[in-house]
Amino acid sequence: MHLSKKCSVFKVVLSALLIVALLQLIYLSFLSKFHGNQQRYRYSELFGGSGGKKNGHPEKNSRKERLRFSLSTGGIFDNSGQYRVYKNLIKSDFTTNHKPGSIPSSHVLALATHTTINNLHHLESLVERWHNPLSVAIFAHGQDVKFATALVYALSFFCPQIQSLVDFHLVCLSGEMASFPEQDREHFAGLEDCASVFSRLETHRDKYKNYVISGNVSYPNNLLRNVARGGTESSHILVIDIDMMPSADLHQQFEAMILGREIASDEVFVLPAFEIRHARKMPGNKAELVQLYQVGEVRPFYEELCSRCQAPTNYSRWVNSHVRGSEPLEVGYTLTWVDPWEPFYIGPHTVPLYDENFKQYGFNRISQACELHIAGYKFSVLSSAFLVHRGFKIQGEFHAKKDEENKRNRVLFRSFKEGLKTKYPSSNRRC
Repeated sequence: MHLSKKCSVFKVVLSALLIVALLQLIYLSFLSKFHGNQQRYRYSELFGGSGGKKNGHPEKNSRKERLRFSLSTGGIFDNSGQYRVYKNLIKSDFTTNHKPGSIPSSHVLALATHTTINNLHHLESLVERWHNPLSVAIFAHGQDVKFATALVYALSFFCPQIQSLVDFHLVCLSGEMASFPEQDREHFAGLEDCASVFSRLETHRDKYKNYVISGNVSYPNNLLRNVARGGTESSHILVIDIDMMPSADLHQQFEAMILGREIASDEVFVLPAFEIRHARKMPGNKAELVQLYQVGEVRPFYEELCSRCQAPTNYSRWVNSHVRGSEPLEVGYTLTWVDPWEPFYIGPHTVPLYDENFKQYGFNRISQACELHIAGYKFSVLSSAFLVHRGFKIQGEFHAKKDEENKRNRVLFRSFKEGLKTKYPSSNRRC
């Protein structure tokens, strides 16, 4: 009798466990089906047929059609014939809603930057800081061409700020072509919102070390800078690397400054550049930056690699003036360019383009600064605006061919300077 009761209890417990297990299986099956339906819905949202509407958002289909049209052109070749350029691969709502030449006069400053897909994750914090028109030129090679096209489209779809403000341009080798990502479902699996797209980009973070790209392909930094510049219509442009951050409210402060003074076509406005330890929060204003500078958490850009390249900025003078941060932005002091200064600056859209013969590491920015000097430009250092690079630049972190590339570009720079004598025969300046 006692044994029979034990068997009955065992059967009841076993039956209960089986029921719980069955319910769990049903629940997991439901979740899987629900997730699958959600993914299919997201996918249909991304690539629904033209003319359809979802939740009152017909513009998302027109965005798809604009991307399809951009890709159908096949892009254009650069002057060397080595690269294919898709200008305005995806346009922001800001650009789309303003016809060429009709950008409001109040929008005097645009930000232009360049990157590979493995550094595109920096765009999230850059957009959060900038809040204004931004032009991004992306270089992709091999399978990354397809990945870049898909993820850029996803960014423009899921991220409202990016959709509103960011224009994307794509550059690849001339023998490669970007295609519409409609069949590339694997790139969109798991993408449900803006955060998930940036999480996907994080998986490609630091895929290549600096300029090292698979297949021994050269990174065309100056071509990318020109493409990004060409994607803006503001009267002034700031060109930076995507892992740099401008001071907060720079756009508003520069706008107020420039609208209150006579604009000189031969003046560029220098932003002192710094680098910060990775663990530190990015400073927003000059007072915060100076505080970090004084305790060694922030230092001049390239201090360890080439202190001479930034020293003419005169960091000591800049740090010790206009520190309160309450004063309006103004020109702190004006300098004459000296070799080998390679400042970051805000310039009118008429400044000479970057020389696209320079690729990889070395002399790509100094060549353009040199030309500005010979063309007669003056370099005015802004009183409280600045740039900060994420992380300290350290010698050992560079790729193996850095010195070889620098040596090759040094020879190219000598030839470039000789060409400037012909281009500006009346200039008595040299570099």
